Amino acid sequence: MIEVLIQNNHKKVKVKQGTDLLSIAKKFYNLSELPVLGAMVNNKLKELSFKVYEPHIINFIDITNLNGKRMYLRALSFVFYKAVLELYPKAFVRIEHSVSKGSYCEIENIGRITEAKIKSIRSKMCTIIENDLAFERQKVLTEEAIKLFEKNNLKDKALLFKTRNKIYTSVYKLGDTINYFFGYLVPSTGYLKVFDIAKYNDGILLILPASQNPEALEKIEKQPKLFNIFREHKSWIKILEVPYIGKLNKAVYNGSASNFIKVSEALHEKKIASIADMIYKRKDSTSLVMVSGPTSSGKTTFSKRLGVQLRVLGLKSFPLSLDNFFLNREQTPKDEKGNYNFETIDAIDVKLFNKVLLDLISGKGVHLPKFSFATGQKTYEEEKTILPKGCLIIVEGIHALNPLLTPKIDKSQKFKIFISALTQISIDAQNPIPSTDNRLIRRIVRDYQFRGYSALDTIRRWPSVKQGEEKYIFPFQEEADVMFNSALLYELAVLKIFAEPIIREVPENVAEYAEAIRLLKFLSYFVPVRSKHIPYNSILREFLGGSSFRY
Repeated sequence: MIEVLIQNNHKKVKVKQGTDLLSIAKKFYNLSELPVLGAMVNNKLKELSFKVYEPHIINFIDITNLNGKRMYLRALSFVFYKAVLELYPKAFVRIEHSVSKGSYCEIENIGRITEAKIKSIRSKMCTIIENDLAFERQKVLTEEAIKLFEKNNLKDKALLFKTRNKIYTSVYKLGDTINYFFGYLVPSTGYLKVFDIAKYNDGILLILPASQNPEALEKIEKQPKLFNIFREHKSWIKILEVPYIGKLNKAVYNGSASNFIKVSEALHEKKIASIADMIYKRKDSTSLVMVSGPTSSGKTTFSKRLGVQLRVLGLKSFPLSLDNFFLNREQTPKDEKGNYNFETIDAIDVKLFNKVLLDLISGKGVHLPKFSFATGQKTYEEEKTILPKGCLIIVEGIHALNPLLTPKIDKSQKFKIFISALTQISIDAQNPIPSTDNRLIRRIVRDYQFRGYSALDTIRRWPSVKQGEEKYIFPFQEEADVMFNSALLYELAVLKIFAEPIIREVPENVAEYAEAIRLLKFLSYFVPVRSKHIPYNSILREFLGGSSFRY
């Protein structure tokens, strides 16, 4: 017998060695209305089939936990994949990205997506779920896994593991269907009671349970501008011919990394130049360029590069960062946990910002503020700043598109840009990379190098950052005149070198260790790329250092 501590109810219980987590949950954990999907065991995510042989601290999770929701999504994706193949054996399924509160999927080799086809797929998924089939995970030699993937038309996965250099690989089976997913799944299909699918543009939207009410479905939000920017970058992937990590790794091994960097950066520059052209066409009415986006999307470097392109067109511009208008630390509002809330617009000195803005527009001299993240205090420049007539002001910050920020400026005077890092590359055809992971890794590297924060600090803050984005930033993204995707095809292979040693410093005895382990596994898929070929004006330099711009 061994003793385990169940954190959920603070019970210490004795179980036989070799008892699985599901049995422990059924016997000792007072199950809520929501089924247990997995567990944190010594701060590591485990499936319910995991067996304990020594003392552990166990924290059971359901779909209200982020890791639980990820398990649910992966499992539902597998059911969707199996349902499509059973109906259309020659189909090729791609699960591409999150949009409109769901996961967007496309299916090749079945013709046009119709309501009748969606009805058939939904019905097949319901049958698979009702049959309560087990998700079986098997650890096999990588050579055997590669052969299985190739045999089952999963060539993107086969190439991924050919370039990953691991001896063993996990393979999932659902009945007679084989696949691989980045991370664990729920025990069986019977856990997936709440779902739906719907036609969305040329594909299908996989709809999940709502975060606030898991017994109901998420409500679809139309996001045409966001979807179009994903479509644009899909065309960029076709140009570069690297849709998946395996292809990128192969290109690195073949010595093509430098060329990918050049083309990726050129695509960015061309897009920034086209945005400058759009602003130029509205130069007679525009006085403010508002650049918004979530944390670590590269707003600052984008704004500086946009200023260069505007100068090429004969337009002068002046950058104004909202980061310099934070309230002094003692005035900063706090969240429900008593922590400083830097994500709300109430953390910005809106009154001061509007006074400075109006003075600059009217040609008055202004002592500009400078905020120190280290001290939490504002200081002011000794010399006054006076802008020449007709100079555009580029306002950059997470709240730039919020109408509460500039209530005294007419809409016609604003050109609004939303920027985010919408990851272009996927792990493989059924494993997209969440854009939040891209930004989190950027932020871990930047915070460590330039703000004195550890990976633990950044990971610990991340849930509140994401909550703030959902509440204060993303609701305004569809109001932008144009969107810009700051993700670079090659960047995660570069960030890997910087991020891994920082993330490894997260100690095992904290809850954030599970997220650190997940990020390290994710980065392990990439063959590293050195940063020496990255241009000095690249958006990535904002996080790595070595930029030709001053921040």
